[in-house]
Amino acid sequence: MIKNDQDMTIGELKQLLMKFRNERRWGKFHTPKNLAQALSIESSELMELFLWKKDSQIAAYLKKDDFREKVEDEIADIFCYCLNFANSAGIDVARAITRKVKKNAKKYPTRKSHLGG
Repeated sequence: MIKNDQDMTIGELKQLLMKFRNERRWGKFHTPKNLAQALSIESSELMELFLWKKDSQIAAYLKKDDFREKVEDEIADIFCYCLNFANSAGIDVARAITRKVKKNAKKYPTRKSHLGG
């Protein structure tokens, strides 16, 4: 049973996706290469939703239920492929993210992060 979606941890989402994959016997297809390619394709599908739309139009589009659902579906696909990749490659997502934020904090210190003062 899926618990309240807002209360799920990254680990629980990874387990949910692994269970879904295993029930369908898709494990043999979930290689890092295949998942990286799928992730790229899904990212392109998200970009396609915004193609030819002006920045000034985006907020209005995101208020439309049908458009917003398409965006949410693509975001879900992207995040699922990221988590499936992490499962396949044995990556601790929380550790990877916190390490990357620390690297970015050094690379982009707050004293230099404000454009124009």
